[in-house]
Formats: sequence, structure tokens, C-alpha cells
Amino acid sequence: MRQGKLRKYLFVIGFLVVPVGLYSIFVIGPYLQAFYIAMTNSRGFSATPKFIGFDNFVTLFDSPLFWKAVSHHLVLLLALPLITLSIALFLAFLLNVAGGSRGGGMAGIWGSKFYKVVFFLPQVLAVALVGVLFLAIFRPNSSGVVNGLLGLVGIDPIGWLITPEPWSEFNLAFVTIIAVMVWQAVGFYVVLFSAGMAAIPQEVYESAALDGCGRIRLFFSITLPLLWDTLQVAWVYLGIAAFDGFALVQVMSTNVGGPNGATTVLPLEIWRTAFNDYQFGVASAMGVALFFLTMTFAALALRVTRRERIELS
Repeated sequence: MRQGKLRKYLFVIGFLVVPVGLYSIFVIGPYLQAFYIAMTNSRGFSATPKFIGFDNFVTLFDSPLFWKAVSHHLVLLLALPLITLSIALFLAFLLNVAGGSRGGGMAGIWGSKFYKVVFFLPQVLAVALVGVLFLAIFRPNSSGVVNGLLGLVGIDPIGWLITPEPWSEFNLAFVTIIAVMVWQAVGFYVVLFSAGMAAIPQEVYESAALDGCGRIRLFFSITLPLLWDTLQVAWVYLGIAAFDGFALVQVMSTNVGGPNGATTVLPLEIWRTAFNDYQFGVASAMGVALFFLTMTFAALALRVTRRERIELS
């Protein structure tokens, strides 16, 4: 009996040794190294930097640019999931349910299969390519696509990515980048929600239709409650994505994170501090702060989900 258990444990350990070892080397190891560098005055040239304790974190917390980047992440944490999921839910409902009963089940609007491909297209494009594409679309002069269309109706060109007056307090540049992030992300969640809607039993929709349930009531009373678990997972995915944004901001923003820090995010500041200013200790401190921000969000999201499941049970 004991030999059987021992063999089972050795079998499991044999499968775990390689992945756990690789994870320790390539994930946990760099994390621990980043925590150590965050407490040194490393500038990337010395193999033995001086240990300075929490001085880099003091410098970090006194930096207005750091807090501006954190505030942008908080805006992204609210706006990106809310806008993306709202649009994705609406489009997925149109493509899967809104066409009514057809062929023994619920169907989407005409041409729904074609629209699914179109909506998913941004997912196959590289993020840098998306940034370059929208950089041309939002050029601040009449050569930009958007400003060219506005010029046809007599509206002067708008500096979408340079935050001009009278939009400076509105931070139009950051709002424009958020819009591009939503455009890029929404297709994936349309497909995700479409898969979730396809798994809902057709009998539920048919019973609701027989009871005279309209499309709006069908969405809020049937589709949305049955998609709630998928919606929670999507919110966590987008919440984690809200702590990134490096590629789009780096490509699209004026003076990399500008103008005047209006679009900067923490990953961009980490890159700039490390490879432009050669302050690897401060950059690592930013990385540690970003790590704890992401882990705090993930823990809170999992806690809320866990509490809801307990209440439902």
C-alpha cells in the first residue's frame, strides 16, 4: 500500500520537476532579482551595486510622474473593462440571439458569421501595427483620416494626440488612446461571449419567447445572468491589461508618454527610467510597485468572485 502511494507521488513529482524548475528560473528568479535591484543604486554598469534600502521607493513616491502614471492606470481599470465589455456584450447579442428564432434555435442578425470575422480581425494585428495605423488616422492636421472628414463639414483639425486647447483639461490624448485600446480588444470578447451564448440551452430562449419576452428583456433576464461567470473572467483579463498599455502609448503618444506626461503609464516609465536614464534601481522599484498593484487587483477580483459564489450556494 505504501509502495503504491510512493510510486504515485514519484510519478506526480516526475511530471512537476521540469515545469516547476523552469518557472522558478524564468519567473520567480527574475522577480526576486528585481526586488533586490530595487533596493540598490544600480545603473546597469556595476556587478556589485550599493545596497541603499528603500531610498528608491522614497524617490519614486516623491515623483509626480509616477503618480500621474498610477492615476492613468486607475482610469484604465475603470474605463477599459466597462466600455469594452459593454460593446462586446451588445455585439455578441446581436450576432447570436437578436435575430430571433430560426431553424429550431436562436440566431443572430443577417451576416453574423461575416461580422464575427471582421470584429476579430484586430486580434491578428500586432499592437505596434495598430498604433502606427491609428497614428495616421489621428494625425493633428488635415492629412489625418478623422480630421480630413471633419474638414469636409467645416470643422478645424483637432490635435487628438497632442491635447490642444480647449481640450487640455479633458486629456483628449489619453481618451484617444483608450478608444484605440477598446477597438483592439473588443473583437476577442465578442468571440468569447459568443461562445458563452452558444452554450446557453436553446430551450431557455424558446420558453422566454413563448412568454412574450422581448429582446431587451431577453438580454437582461436570460443572457446576462447566464453569462455572469464569463463576464467576471473577462473583467479580470481586461483589468490586468489595464496595467499594461506600453506598446500603444509608446507608438502613438507625443514625446513618448506626452504631451507633458498626459498619456504615460508605468511600463513606459519603467522602460524610460531604465534604458534612457540608466536608473535601474528606480526602474525596478517601479516594477515592484506595478507587481503589487496587479496582485492587489487580482486578489480583490478573486475575493469578490468567491464571495458571490458563496452567497449563490
